[in-house]
Amino acid sequence: MTSPEQIFALIDCNSFYASCERVFRPDLARTPIVVLSNNDGCVIARSADAKPFIKMGEPYFQIKDKLQEHGIVAFSSNYALYGDMSQRVMTVIESLVPALEVYSIDEAFADLSGIAGASVEMLGREIRTRVLRSTGIPVGVGIAGTKTLSKLANHAAKRWIRQSGGVVDIRDPDRRDKLLKAIDVSEVWGVGRRMTAHLNSMNIRTAWDLAQADAWTLRKQFSVVIEKTARELRGVPCLELEHVAPPKQEICCSRMFGNRLHHIEPIREAVATYAARACEKLRAQGSLCKKVRVSIRTGMFNPDEPKFALGVICELPYPTDDTRQITKAAVAGLEQVFREGYAFSKAEVLLLDLRQRGEFTDDMFSITQPAESEKVMHVLDAINGKWGKGTMRPGGVPATPAWAMRRELMSLSYTTRLDQLWTVYAK
Repeated sequence: MTSPEQIFALIDCNSFYASCERVFRPDLARTPIVVLSNNDGCVIARSADAKPFIKMGEPYFQIKDKLQEHGIVAFSSNYALYGDMSQRVMTVIESLVPALEVYSIDEAFADLSGIAGASVEMLGREIRTRVLRSTGIPVGVGIAGTKTLSKLANHAAKRWIRQSGGVVDIRDPDRRDKLLKAIDVSEVWGVGRRMTAHLNSMNIRTAWDLAQADAWTLRKQFSVVIEKTARELRGVPCLELEHVAPPKQEICCSRMFGNRLHHIEPIREAVATYAARACEKLRAQGSLCKKVRVSIRTGMFNPDEPKFALGVICELPYPTDDTRQITKAAVAGLEQVFREGYAFSKAEVLLLDLRQRGEFTDDMFSITQPAESEKVMHVLDAINGKWGKGTMRPGGVPATPAWAMRRELMSLSYTTRLDQLWTVYAK
């Protein structure tokens, strides 16, 4: 009995951050939108109608007049809202497909193998309709025989949305080859700017050219990743669906301060806050940590400010996921790297040497995490899971810190805070 043909779909949200803002602001349905980075620094997301006027990464302070000139509305990044909306989108998709791999906050691969003929494209359109109706987020769907091709199909679904209706199926070899010849090699998944320059020098300029290139030569000259990419473009599946994401090997939490900090006290609060957040992520993936790296730095672009950056790695007494133990080590590390006389702009807490329980092979006399610590952390996570993040927190973590990053244009947290729920008034 032959196995069914492999079919992948990539479902990608259109201008996700901007779309999230529009869901709760229907008055902005036809208004261009940009979303800004931490501290309202630069543009990190644009709605389709804002792209002709604003480039990605442009500093906000330089484009305020341009935004006003073109009637473009700016928002501070609202990560709590975007994360919650992402979860809602993925839940809807998961209810419609046999298997799903959440690839990022705004895109996911689905395995549609075994679904017959024309039903595949119909399912793609059903996914698009259901997600839009249930969440208000528009998505594009690309369908193909490999993950790399489904990425290209999704690109085509968005690029030619009027003709495609947001869904493109390129399982047919003729349609696939026609698309490959029309797409620049720089648009291929995993081919960056530097790789594009190398490929162009070999006269590989389109996705079709890359698909026709000798796979072994690509492997020898570049890497096995580019070899697999070329094979996938030919329709040979080399990448499987990841049903369970592997645990992260490092967990980082860092933020720019809302203003320059000259004294250690507020930086100590920030480091404690970042350590607590990193520990939440650590426990969520069921890992333990053996090392913590703490670093601080000044702004690096102001010629009038002295520059300073330093970090230190702190060994923990035993592998742990206890917020108290990790925060204690992180704050002690801060005491080592802090220097008076500088205006600090950022701190970072990085959890290193992560392993799952049972993977650390110390000798029988080594200290291990007490059972009481696990019970306390379980209660902490249960309370915060039920009543909201930050309901219970370490004493060194303030509720509303003065050093928090600037988000003066942030929308309400419509779906994650009871006091900011969307209110609809009937006339």
